[in-house]
Amino acid sequence: MLNNKSISIAVSDEESDELGRMRVQVRRKRKKHHHRFKNGVVRNLVRYWPLFWALVIFLGAIGLLLYEAWTIGWKSPQLNNSELAAVNNYLNRLDPITEVVRGVTQRCLPILSPEQLEHLEVPVPQDSTSPVKKLIYTTENDAPLLGRRYNTLSQEHTDATRFNLFTGNQTLDQRGEMFKVNETVTINCGFYSESGGFKISNEDNNYMKSCDIVVSTCAFGGGDDLYQPIGMSEASLQKVCFVAFWDEVTVSTQESAEHRIGEDGFIGKWRIVVVRDLPFADQRLNGKIPKMLAHRLFPHSKYSIWVDSKSQFRRDPLGVLEALLWRTNSVLAISEHGARSSIYDEAKAVVKKNKAKPEEVEVQLTQYRSDGLPEDKRFNGKKALAEASVIVRGHTPLTNMFMCLWFNEVVRFTSRDQLSFPYVLWRLKGLKNINMFPVCTRKDLVNSMGHIRKAMPLSI
Repeated sequence: MLNNKSISIAVSDEESDELGRMRVQVRRKRKKHHHRFKNGVVRNLVRYWPLFWALVIFLGAIGLLLYEAWTIGWKSPQLNNSELAAVNNYLNRLDPITEVVRGVTQRCLPILSPEQLEHLEVPVPQDSTSPVKKLIYTTENDAPLLGRRYNTLSQEHTDATRFNLFTGNQTLDQRGEMFKVNETVTINCGFYSESGGFKISNEDNNYMKSCDIVVSTCAFGGGDDLYQPIGMSEASLQKVCFVAFWDEVTVSTQESAEHRIGEDGFIGKWRIVVVRDLPFADQRLNGKIPKMLAHRLFPHSKYSIWVDSKSQFRRDPLGVLEALLWRTNSVLAISEHGARSSIYDEAKAVVKKNKAKPEEVEVQLTQYRSDGLPEDKRFNGKKALAEASVIVRGHTPLTNMFMCLWFNEVVRFTSRDQLSFPYVLWRLKGLKNINMFPVCTRKDLVNSMGHIRKAMPLSI
């Protein structure tokens, strides 16, 4: 039977020392292993640290590229609630814009009544004061160096030079010669050919040749929706062409929003002209072609009205021509800038808003200063700086020459056409019958919704 006495085991001093030494050895071994582990981690960190940072930088660059692509239009074009409300608030509004002059409220754009428009005769555009009677456009055959300096069109989608098979390669000396006014002027104004790009189907070309009066807009890169013109008289619906230029990206974008081109080529009042092989990677430059070269695209037209794609045209075209051109004896009417009058102040604003690179703006201003452009250029006592979202004009030799020169400046320098307009106006002698209409008139002409998404750049 066991008792409750404790049992003790005696251990000699030698055995105790031996056990102690064993424990110390075990502890030392563990300590050495832990030390080797730490040293190995440090060595691996030092060894692979450059590769780690290279991977971080690479993944960061990929992320940045994907973010940029998302912001320029790969994302679904969703508007927030306030932006959507703003669009809905302005869309399809027909109420007149008024201003108070000497205590009297009056319309910014007085338009003839539908009855008067019905019996309005369309005059042939003339500029009796113009020294230019005939305009001849240069062709690729007039530029033999063009084919040797540039290869195929597919290699021309670059901003490194901005010159390509569509524009030709114009030297500064040739640029200066283009401004000389004579009775017959030969001018570079875009090369519409198989190699030049901006290809349009034969069916669309034939339709465009039939237009005497045209209202046009464009949306390349899926940048904007298409707003139907409103406020049209029956006379304008019978006499005026409404043409919207799209590229294939815009076609796809609009089809996804259930805006499909009909079998007759129309969406509502707009004839949709699909352009292929756009000449520039910069979609802003591609948009300048229909904006500035309507006389080239519509070779038989007498008058044209340009409307930016961010706006809805809301006045009768015949009434607009009568009010802004015929009534004022003008050949060109363009919306003046609402905030500034000096090209040099506009250049600062362009750089501040990141709408052009500082270095390319400086190149343009340096050239203009060298040519002698005044600091504060005014035209007939009004601003010479144009906002240029609406352009109304008769197709006369001198106005066509002006638009060609303006287009060439945009190609050579920045795509901000507000910077080059005052220069061309100052440099081209003889163009005097211009109507720079104020902001309130522009607001009466269009419902401005603003750009709803950024245009996708041209794939290279």
